[in-house]
Amino acid sequence: MSDRSTAAEELQTARLSLRRPAEADIDAIFAVHSDPDTCAHNPSDALARFEEAEVLYRRWDDQWERHGYGYWVVRCHGSDRQLGFCGVKPMELHGERVLNLFYRFAASAWGQGFAGEAAAAVTAWAHRHLPDLPLIARIRPANVASQRVALRAGLDRAQHLDTEGYDGFDWIYVAQPEHWALTGH
Repeated sequence: MSDRSTAAEELQTARLSLRRPAEADIDAIFAVHSDPDTCAHNPSDALARFEEAEVLYRRWDDQWERHGYGYWVVRCHGSDRQLGFCGVKPMELHGERVLNLFYRFAASAWGQGFAGEAAAAVTAWAHRHLPDLPLIARIRPANVASQRVALRAGLDRAQHLDTEGYDGFDWIYVAQPEHWALTGH
């Protein structure tokens, strides 16, 4: 089901510009996702060939077409250099439809607060435009930097929702913990 009324192909923060990916971003998708450091906690996301980045871009673009939202390319205002990607995608967690918050940035952008700033903007957008879908983040226990990003974006640890993920055990962070109290999880 498509809800194009939720479309927000561009978001702005104090330092960042987030926009819907375009074909011209495939090089950046490959650069970020082929770096072993950026996928250290999620090795199944690592790309080995440029063609895989093209497929990933098409999957992201298809989500935008179907849902009117997805992952954004993150840049500093006035810069053409992609810092990374941040956004949401629909999925299921414990049988319930949710939005999964995703963020992955080039190693050169780490430690500057960009991921937290972008994730906070995406969290606020999801709260305004998709309030009926709980927002979660799936994070490996050893990925302390990603945990800090989730906390900065307003998510809280929800240990009772932890589950096995694609690359190992996932700690679950949620944006609205009160929702999960109502569903019995």
